[in-house]
Amino acid sequence: MAIKWVLLIAFIVVCNLIGALGAVWTSSDGSWYKNINKPSFNPPSWIFGPVWTLLFTLMGISLYLVWNSPSSKIRLIALILFVVQFAFNVAWSYLFFGLNKPGLAFAEILIMLGFIIATTIYFFRVNKISGYLLIPYILWVSFASFLNYSIWRLN
Repeated sequence: MAIKWVLLIAFIVVCNLIGALGAVWTSSDGSWYKNINKPSFNPPSWIFGPVWTLLFTLMGISLYLVWNSPSSKIRLIALILFVVQFAFNVAWSYLFFGLNKPGLAFAEILIMLGFIIATTIYFFRVNKISGYLLIPYILWVSFASFLNYSIWRLN
């Protein structure tokens, strides 16, 4: 029983650590982002850290549930999709904040959103709770996609 708790905590920590890789580019100078035009619905900067921490935590729990489900082809596809969407997640921060390319980042986030939706569908097929836990992630990235698009168009 203790091993399951340790594994759950490990999945949460690893998801947060990998997710924090994006902060390498968001926490840099930041003058580009501070000085670009942003839409009126752009959230205050302080909100992003807590939201992403919550989302990465939910992703870790969701991943744990799928990881501990019986082995199957569906489970394997779900796990592969999870890794792919997470790689796109980290890459988005580099494209948007590292390269200062909101147009390229917008194209990438749409692909990422497709992978997140596919991951969620497969997670639902493996473990319903794991699928439900990814719905806030879909909603946030959908909002982030619109925000990214708006920033791209304004600049």
